[in-house]
Amino acid sequence: MQNFAELHLKPETLARYGLPDISYPIPAADLKSAVLDNGGLPLAVMLHGLQQRSRDGEAEWQQAEPGMDRLAELLAPADARDVISAAGDHWWLEVGHVDLGGKLVTIQRGDALIAAITARDDGRLRVAVFRPLDAKSAEYLIGLGQVPHPEHGVCMRENNWEYALDCSAGNGNHYAAERGEAYLSYWEKGLGISWDGSDVPEWRKQLDLVARPAARVVAELGVYYTLSGHEDEEPVADAGAAEEFETPAPPAWRSKRQQKRTVQGRFLGCLLGGAVGDALGAPVEFMKRVEILRRFGPKGITQYAPAYGGMGTITDDTQMTLFTAEGLIRGWVRGCFKGITTYSGVTAHAYLRWLQTQGERPTCDIDFGTDEPGWLFQQRQLHSRRAPGNTCLSALRAMNSLGEPARNDSKGCGGVMRVAPVGLFAWRLRQYESPQDAFRLGTELAALTHGHPTGALTGGVLAVLILALTDGASLREALATAKLLLRAEPGHEETLRAIEMAEELADSGLPHEEAIDRQGQGWIAEEALAISIYCALVARNFKHGVILAVNHDGDSDSTGAIVGNLLGAMHGVKAIPAEWLEPLELRDVITELAEDLYAFKDWAIGEYSDNEELNQRIWQKYPGF
Repeated sequence: MQNFAELHLKPETLARYGLPDISYPIPAADLKSAVLDNGGLPLAVMLHGLQQRSRDGEAEWQQAEPGMDRLAELLAPADARDVISAAGDHWWLEVGHVDLGGKLVTIQRGDALIAAITARDDGRLRVAVFRPLDAKSAEYLIGLGQVPHPEHGVCMRENNWEYALDCSAGNGNHYAAERGEAYLSYWEKGLGISWDGSDVPEWRKQLDLVARPAARVVAELGVYYTLSGHEDEEPVADAGAAEEFETPAPPAWRSKRQQKRTVQGRFLGCLLGGAVGDALGAPVEFMKRVEILRRFGPKGITQYAPAYGGMGTITDDTQMTLFTAEGLIRGWVRGCFKGITTYSGVTAHAYLRWLQTQGERPTCDIDFGTDEPGWLFQQRQLHSRRAPGNTCLSALRAMNSLGEPARNDSKGCGGVMRVAPVGLFAWRLRQYESPQDAFRLGTELAALTHGHPTGALTGGVLAVLILALTDGASLREALATAKLLLRAEPGHEETLRAIEMAEELADSGLPHEEAIDRQGQGWIAEEALAISIYCALVARNFKHGVILAVNHDGDSDSTGAIVGNLLGAMHGVKAIPAEWLEPLELRDVITELAEDLYAFKDWAIGEYSDNEELNQRIWQKYPGF
């Protein structure tokens, strides 16, 4: 993974290159070559560092912009054409003039216009760029420019313009704007004219902006694309510098091209695998290991046993996981229809519907939408109390407004056990959602009920692990990225120690039962996560890992569920034993939800869709509130 150090250039070097006197982030692995290369500077690496740092407000945009602009100028080819194509192996954009008085999608930071996008006659996109591209802006453009790959057929999109309109209506833009990041907007009547025809002065005054040279924009896109792990070369890893430089970096794994059915198998494997682990652990959740062995034999529990009046029955862990997935989909649907969304708020609403299935209601006056309850709430089998966590119940009862963090100091495992769908959801939005975004959303959703930093941050870690595994990363690669993101958060120490202990124990050769016992019982968040990571690391296969995860003192269903999520995403649904899948409670519901979690981004729905039947059907199933 890339860990950035700060390079301060000498005055004569600044003058020679015409660069502003600011610090330039350089990956630690490149520092030595930069020093030894006869004083030559790695200009592309410097530009990439500034793009990354200015992405999330880690560097002041106004300060980084002159350096980015000058570096792009130095790197741009001697090409004075007004219109130039910028392309990678699966994206294509035309950089050139855009009429700011016509229909356009914009990328902006606050009220500052970064880029304007419009459609060509064939549905592909023309873009004009007015300010240097930070990493977020470049991600947006590369993501919007997807085309079919000539060999693999991936990333196919029939109409990029319609997709750009959908993206301007959702994809976390609300949160990005609040954080001071780049985000998208749609201007139907031209820049600075609102939907009702009134002028927006701070935007209208930008009508006279002059677009930057196309060659300079192509250089910025190419640098970001090449140095962000999209090319064939392996990303640089320098674990030794992690303690000194803790800035979040691009993924440490190499994104793999996968067939559609492979990824769909990972989605199914993640949700069904979590439910299987939950159901296997349900009968022994409150038993000591010695009791489990006494009852089920020397290998412990290896097949379903009666629990909650049936065989293969799930618990609150899977119930809340399903409502997490439903909440995220409904957040997307809301963005498509209403133009604005909040995933934490809409998912909080989903959790309150789960609370209602448990026979309780919140103290605040929140509309449950009884006229449009949605498909998941209507599954009667979910209206069953399966030993729900007291913290989840009390926090949801006390919630005053949708999306507000819990006002407690709990770090129970009820936050982390339910957030695996965040990683799957982020993978489907991967042109827009980085590991940092997945981490943030996983943390926010766990924090809805668990106010201790450990109770929330473990949710961010699991979300990133699922995202990476779905993308084809190894578990070790996924852990490397998750730990890097974790280190940047206040109050991370407890969670980090637990993860590192799990890794050390997995390499120690200790008997599994002893190693698991050293990590605790799983009732609290960092212990449940650590036990699950350990079992996934040492597992010979899906069955072995889940059996390890449930045969211990403590919260067997939660550790079984989390390991099932991890191994299911890693190996796909085919790795789950048929004898565990066939009797699983709500198997069809879980399967349908996993399929929708994969398919939602391809639904042509919303204000600009002509398919009224589809609009009505999706809204009825996943009403966006």
